[in-house]
Amino acid sequence: MGTTRCTIVARLMLIKFCVLCVQIKCFLEIITIGYSVYHSYHLPWFRTLSWYFLLCVNYFFYGETVTDYFFTLVQREEPLRILSKYHRFISFALYLTGFCMFVLSLVKKHYRLQFYMFGWTHVTLLIVVTQSHLIIHNLFEGMIWFIVPISCVICNDIMAYMFGFFFGRTPLIKLSPKKTWEGFIGGFFATILFGIMLSYVMAGYRYFVCPVEFNNDSNSFQVDCEPPELFQLQDYTLPSILESVTGWTTVRLYPFQIHSIALSTFASIVGPFGGFFASGFKRAFKIKDFANTIPGHGGIMDRFDCQYLMATFVNVYIASFIRGPNPSKVIQQLLALRADQQLFIFNSLKAHLTERGLLPALEEAAA
Repeated sequence: MGTTRCTIVARLMLIKFCVLCVQIKCFLEIITIGYSVYHSYHLPWFRTLSWYFLLCVNYFFYGETVTDYFFTLVQREEPLRILSKYHRFISFALYLTGFCMFVLSLVKKHYRLQFYMFGWTHVTLLIVVTQSHLIIHNLFEGMIWFIVPISCVICNDIMAYMFGFFFGRTPLIKLSPKKTWEGFIGGFFATILFGIMLSYVMAGYRYFVCPVEFNNDSNSFQVDCEPPELFQLQDYTLPSILESVTGWTTVRLYPFQIHSIALSTFASIVGPFGGFFASGFKRAFKIKDFANTIPGHGGIMDRFDCQYLMATFVNVYIASFIRGPNPSKVIQQLLALRADQQLFIFNSLKAHLTERGLLPALEEAAA
């Protein structure tokens, strides 16, 4: 059992490390374009400050994530508890240090250029670091929220190319002359079907659907839970139109498969606009690719332009339609309080339940 838990943690850490590596490479590619376009190689401290701000933002986001998802572990370790308590103040102090260093680095003949690059760095941080952080958030909600969206974007990219190659006739958008309406529509339907099938396969395994949690009793991380209703098979009545075509009155699906249609739809219709945005960006600066990291395919950013947009949508979707109050997380936070604070909450909750008439019923049931 211990070996299994170590394997789970190792895999998650490997994925996090890969996301971090992709983030750093994308940041490097965009910042390098700025350097070459604005000829800023001779600006004092600017390369150093760009990487310093990247470090500050990552410290802030990863600290927030650890505190949010592993509150119990943080409270048990004194150094972590202190860092968690003052995390935002430390993060702000680090950013202010970089801000002051930038002001001190201003050179009279380069004012405008330096402020251009200061803005360039911050927009890059917003686009790359913030959205890559949301990928990590999605991962902690359950592996399925990480794999299905990424796979849908990849599927749409491949199928849109295939349909466009064989059936493409009508240009879709001037920013990407090779994109066609036939590929766009064909990719949409293929991605919807792929998302439903992949979700059906993955929703049956706890490893993919359970969130990452720290077990206080076993003192270890775990990916094990009683699957919520979202990942339990249910019967759905088909509309009369589909019933007449298939001959079925009901169909047995995981509720997550219904949500996968929303994810696939976004990956097919809105996701490509991430690629169009990147194409417009490259045309604006007269470059073919962000870099030449992958021969024939450009840089890492060329491959992840749609993925970042997709990750943001998934995070917003989970927060809006999926995630509800988490009793276990509330209990963990309550247990970290002082005894007098716990007693106050207990008495307040008891009075509230009594007022609603629920507590006597519970006491009678216990008797």
